[in-house]
Amino acid sequence: MNTFSFRSFGFDDTNHLAARWNAACGANLAINARFVAYNTRVPTGAIQAGRIALRDDVPIGFILASALPNDPQTSPREVGWIDALAVAPEFQRRGVGGELLGWAERWLREQGCARARLGGGLCPFAPGYPTELGNVEFFTRRGFVERIGSARVWDVARDLINYPTIQLSKPPNDLTIRLAAHDDTSSLLEFLAREFPNRWYYEYKEFLRTGGRITDYQLLLTRSVITGFARLTFEDSERPIERFYMHGLPRPWGQLGPLGVSKDTRGKGYGRALLDATLNHLRDQGVRGCVIDWTDLVDFYRKFGFTPYREYAMLAKNL
Repeated sequence: MNTFSFRSFGFDDTNHLAARWNAACGANLAINARFVAYNTRVPTGAIQAGRIALRDDVPIGFILASALPNDPQTSPREVGWIDALAVAPEFQRRGVGGELLGWAERWLREQGCARARLGGGLCPFAPGYPTELGNVEFFTRRGFVERIGSARVWDVARDLINYPTIQLSKPPNDLTIRLAAHDDTSSLLEFLAREFPNRWYYEYKEFLRTGGRITDYQLLLTRSVITGFARLTFEDSERPIERFYMHGLPRPWGQLGPLGVSKDTRGKGYGRALLDATLNHLRDQGVRGCVIDWTDLVDFYRKFGFTPYREYAMLAKNL
């Protein structure tokens, strides 16, 4: 009989967790200790807990769960997240993963959560289950089901080395697109609170709290008023770019998203203009491999030369 012990983990375990994840998920989904440290830094208002499985005091797997119990504007209070689960290949199919998952589900219930989402947390390891890992049945056998209406999302990617300016059918003539500056900090906060008061507003507040670089936001303005934004991630950004699993793309790497425009400008070509200008900016900064993550708008981004790069199954379970 195989016997394993379990313990909580802390900041000092980041290298162990990265090693276990990389062994379980492979080179295409590899992470590093900086990424683990970022994802185990508890966001404002959130609660987080995890367990490491040990065999002869050697870490062989881990799980991380989190919840946001008192901020229903950002996420429903009844929803929690299974942020990450990884078991070393030689110890898979021995009950380790199932025991870790059972602990996380119990912990989420104790926090008042009635539903657990796989991935997609406030500091996500992934939006959902990376289908390339080929073992979605591990979760479906344990009661997880695909999200109705949008069971899959994708990361899309392209090489920007020869990115051309897209010819817009109706180029808006009353807009300015530029990088955000320090003086825009409050105006962008007000814009997001009004137009995107849920997760994107929360993420921007966290970005400011943790010292993010304001020029990692691109702004769209009409008559000097912010009416759109795009967030960028570079290899030296506060948010680790390893989160987007760029390993199959040429370097330097860059990421784009989220991106949004105000309600009163949608359908007028403003979003396309912002996306085009932002891709040109990334190219001009030397970025080659570019990912737009966590989207189901594959056909829209295909018009800009992006193709599916990674697929995720969106799974959840009633607790």
